[in-house]
Amino acid sequence: MNGTPERDAAELGRAGVATVYEAYGRRGLIEHAWDAVTPGRRAAGPACTVLCGPGDNRAVHEAMDALRPGQILVVTMAEPRPVALLGDLLATQAAVRGAAGILVDAAVRDTAELAGMQIAVHTRWRSARGAGKEHRGQVNVPVRVGGTTIEPGDTVVLDDDGATAVRAADVPRVVEAVRARITKEAALRARWLNGEISYDAYGLRAQDTEGSVRA
Repeated sequence: MNGTPERDAAELGRAGVATVYEAYGRRGLIEHAWDAVTPGRRAAGPACTVLCGPGDNRAVHEAMDALRPGQILVVTMAEPRPVALLGDLLATQAAVRGAAGILVDAAVRDTAELAGMQIAVHTRWRSARGAGKEHRGQVNVPVRVGGTTIEPGDTVVLDDDGATAVRAADVPRVVEAVRARITKEAALRARWLNGEISYDAYGLRAQDTEGSVRA
């Protein structure tokens, strides 16, 4: 049986992006070349989403009031560009609010300070260019990031491989699929450590031989 939503998110975070993505049937990958400002950190939690106005981060300030412990702050614009929507001061607020991680589909700045924080921070760009505060934007609305739609409450997983998302309703079954995948991979790892190679175990050599005969 699955645990609480918090335990499920923690389990997905420990499994990591690649395992969760594969266990989810290769769904949910948030496909960008993410810059992990805090390398080596894994995080997962329900999304608190922010849709900013063009070149504007007023909505990020508003989101601090909506952010809850354990959440992943997901920030984007309709047309993302390298404008810093978040820096040390906003990240400090997010950390105090208990955020597990931050995913910025734009730029961040103060990266030396961000790198020293305990929360995971991923961004598309780093830039000193600051944002305006004229467009209110929207908080906790569906957003489209890296080809994936993320709704408030969907679980977002971050690590050095990138980012992926799981719809809230699918989390329990994905947790089960992740457990099964980890068990399977452990068995395969034992076989490889014993000297077996995947080229034979997966029947790829036999396929090559059959292809040669047919040719």
